[in-house]
Amino acid sequence: MAVAETTAPTPVAPAPASDAVPTVIADNVHIVYKVTAGSGGKGTAASAFRRVLKRQDRPTIREVHAVQGVTFTAHKGDAIGLIGRNGSGKSTLLRAIAGLLPPASGAIYTGGQPSLLGVNAALMNDLTGERNVVLGCLAMGMSPADISESYDEIVDFSGIGDFIDLPMATYSSGMQARLRFAIASAKAHDILLVDEALATGDAEFRVKSEQKIKDLRDQAGTVFLVSHSLDVVLDTCNRAIWLDKGVMIMDGDAKEVVDAYTKETSAKR
Repeated sequence: MAVAETTAPTPVAPAPASDAVPTVIADNVHIVYKVTAGSGGKGTAASAFRRVLKRQDRPTIREVHAVQGVTFTAHKGDAIGLIGRNGSGKSTLLRAIAGLLPPASGAIYTGGQPSLLGVNAALMNDLTGERNVVLGCLAMGMSPADISESYDEIVDFSGIGDFIDLPMATYSSGMQARLRFAIASAKAHDILLVDEALATGDAEFRVKSEQKIKDLRDQAGTVFLVSHSLDVVLDTCNRAIWLDKGVMIMDGDAKEVVDAYTKETSAKR
């Protein structure tokens, strides 16, 4: 695939096993969103009122082509790392797979229910960690019996300890992320989408999280992982997709893609 201003290798998709079952198909996906530009701030009612008082023009609307013609097929058992610089479209693509961002053109087909786990996922701060565990598990379709059986393991995995009885508002961002990951990984998912959740927490928790992703992959699910840590991608993923300015540069074996990405970024320094 020819890409302007890049010298990256031609994309190579890994050859799936003959009995591999497709779980996610992205067919020439383009994602475009609009942002306000110019004077007046972020386009809020208050900024609009200030523009009226100052007789300023309306802010211009600019379109951002965040994902451009991305095509790939993921299969059961795949753990796919999405790598690339900030603003390359990784999280945008993840949200599109989750069904939160409709493509401007092209299509995404999923053979199962995608579950998005991101560091910015909403939490019910007024409720205790215990209640959030129960509600989170119920939202994933777990039965009360399943929740009761998994509860101690979830709390132990998160490392929250006695804080589980306190409101989420008292948790640090790292504690919230750890509990969120523990809840989401308590159930085998058809398609699990992880957005930088492993970037928080101590080294011990990162090791546990990486092993959990490997376990989910072994359970014949499909995992997509957005991470700026190439070591995490190498440790947890069998495959990687490299995005740059919304364009897929390479799709293949995780080590081959990471090596090519590392070589390219090093050459530009």
